[in-house]
Amino acid sequence: MNADALTTPAPRAPRPSADPGQPHPGTAHAPAPRAVDRKPATPARRGAADPVKALMHRHRELCERAVDPLEIAAGLEAHGVTDRTAARFRHRDVFSLAEEMYARVPRDDAAPAHAGPVTEPAPRATWALLALLPGVLCAATVTGVRLTDGRLRLTVAVVGVLAVALGVRVALSRGPLSNPPGTHAWRTPPGTRLWTYWLLAYALLGDGLLRGTDDGGPDGLPTGLAGGLWPTATAPVLALTLACAPAAWCAHHFAVRARRKLATSRGLEDFADSAQPLLLGTFALFVCALTALLALCGAALDEPAAYAQGITLGALLLLARLLTVHGFTHAPTVALGAAAVTEGTALAVDLIGRLPGCGFLATPVETVLDSLGPGGIPALACGGAALILLFHTTRTLTRASAHAPTNEPR
Repeated sequence: MNADALTTPAPRAPRPSADPGQPHPGTAHAPAPRAVDRKPATPARRGAADPVKALMHRHRELCERAVDPLEIAAGLEAHGVTDRTAARFRHRDVFSLAEEMYARVPRDDAAPAHAGPVTEPAPRATWALLALLPGVLCAATVTGVRLTDGRLRLTVAVVGVLAVALGVRVALSRGPLSNPPGTHAWRTPPGTRLWTYWLLAYALLGDGLLRGTDDGGPDGLPTGLAGGLWPTATAPVLALTLACAPAAWCAHHFAVRARRKLATSRGLEDFADSAQPLLLGTFALFVCALTALLALCGAALDEPAAYAQGITLGALLLLARLLTVHGFTHAPTVALGAAAVTEGTALAVDLIGRLPGCGFLATPVETVLDSLGPGGIPALACGGAALILLFHTTRTLTRASAHAPTNEPR
């Protein structure tokens, strides 16, 4: 009996210290331990309560390198995140979502904060003077050509053209018309430079060449610049080189004001609605400045101002440069190339039309020449390309992703 009394409490002893993962057979009816319930439920509840975490993981590099919430908002917008998408992350717009993402990224205390309002810096004297360089060199070249003759004139013309090309390249290397720092992928494509050189050369020599071929064909072409028989349109080219200064100021004005509107906007559509009038106003301001320069150069050189050719070409070059500066290089190359190919095709067709039996090919060109004159070809080519590029620009440069902090003018 004493033995039974000693052995009866044996089954009760292991119950308080039983392993939760391996319950005792006698306690199979008991509820599961709390640790087992907590383990699968925690991840599901955390994912539902924190929808921003997965988005931050997908855009981890963007969040880590951002210097302010605006850069994150621009990056999200570039990846297709809209205000409607932000609503699924329990935010009213992309800007609010970007602010939370920026605040949740761990940063050093010494990291600079750029969340304050954007202030417009005064234009730097360096790029302001460089923007005047092409116009000064072109004015000196025109003066030298007019004061010389014969082979010396040809030498002055060639040296002057090279100097102006170098001046334009230097002017585009600094300031608002330059590529953003550290963005090698955004360098001006070689095709853009080639088409630009062609358009400027046609503005100088194209009308005279087209007029000569239309009057007498290949036998009636002028002998060249050395004899002074090839008429050149120096007034529009001089005005375009002088227009580098207002173009730089307009680009600077648009970039700074767009960043300021981006800082005060509370939605992507709100920013687009405010940026579009700014872009169109800046474009109209440049056109007015170019028109005044054309009138001034035409009066100073006693030549036709060539408003149609000069304005359309200047507008096309400004829009192409604005897109290139903000990282969009494909559309400018296509637009400039289309205008250049149109001019070259018109000139080639007019030359071929002088051959026996090929006169019908030159009918469209002759129709334009009879109604609009030689300047109608570049006006139609550059004007059509500029209109298409303006429509594309109003859809591209009014997006927040086009105004990331790295695009701010130096």
